[in-house]
Amino acid sequence: MAERKLPDDVDPQSGFRLPLPDRDGLDEEARAVYDRFNDPNSDTYVGLRGPGGIRLHSPENSKTIQAVNRYIRYGAGIDPRDRELSILVVARELDSQFEWTAHESEALKRGVSQETVDVIKYRKATDGVPEADALIIHLGRQIFGDHRLTSETYALALERFGAAGLVDFVSLMGNYAQTAALLAAFDMQIHPDWEPLLPLPDEG
Repeated sequence: MAERKLPDDVDPQSGFRLPLPDRDGLDEEARAVYDRFNDPNSDTYVGLRGPGGIRLHSPENSKTIQAVNRYIRYGAGIDPRDRELSILVVARELDSQFEWTAHESEALKRGVSQETVDVIKYRKATDGVPEADALIIHLGRQIFGDHRLTSETYALALERFGAAGLVDFVSLMGNYAQTAALLAAFDMQIHPDWEPLLPLPDEG
């Protein structure tokens, strides 16, 4: 794999526009978050060289987001397969290379088919995609691409998830949109041992 040249304003250790956070400057609760991201055996996908490392520059932000993430991942009753599928939809709509490359393999592990992944990746029509998957794809495409959810898609999503479930599911998607914004602002680079998996306009 050819070595990638980093932009001039990206820190080579952190992979983004800030240095890695200083653990000694954090309070006890934030240090626990730091240690979790720094633990290779934790359930984080990317460690400190990712959105977690960026957020720790604002410890209160980081601690608050961790609480939200715990609820969305484990407390809201969202199927992990649907979660990963929705992350891919958000990553595609916002052209987030880091987010997509971090989650494509996890989506496949959770049972999202390669065919469905490719429909999202290459912005194809949802013909032939399972109805439940197509609903999530349309939900994300309309919210983040069209900036408007049609009455038809809303009714189908409400029927599937219920009111509370739909609030949580849209909040999940919004949470990963917020992450994509953070990654874009701080120009988060994909890990050196990753191959970029998302075709982007400026990459031909």
